[in-house]
Amino acid sequence: MKTTQDRIQTFNDARDWSTPGSIKDLLLNMNEEIGEFWNIIKWVDVAKQQELIEKYHDDVENYIGDMIYLILKVSYLCKVDPQKAIDDVLAEYEKRFPIAESKGNHGNKLAGGIDKKDE
Repeated sequence: MKTTQDRIQTFNDARDWSTPGSIKDLLLNMNEEIGEFWNIIKWVDVAKQQELIEKYHDDVENYIGDMIYLILKVSYLCKVDPQKAIDDVLAEYEKRFPIAESKGNHGNKLAGGIDKKDE
């Protein structure tokens, strides 16, 4: 992950695009990419979502690539090690969502799911 992040930084540095002031715009850009992906699968059931994802696989791959690029760019601008960040989040999730209680359930406590965040 660090190698890819460094490549993204080199790409941006060469274009003078590594400006911390752009973080808010990059976050908005992530929302736009999510929205483009969402437009493919909105308002349809799971089977149709899967069919559309397969049909528009190249577009979906591009949206996901854009989102990963943006996340890694924001992370270097914020001086965040993305590998440490994901390792820490996964360790937290393992505690919050134990397999025995979470398997087959969701994590929305307000809707009856399992989330041990406050325990």
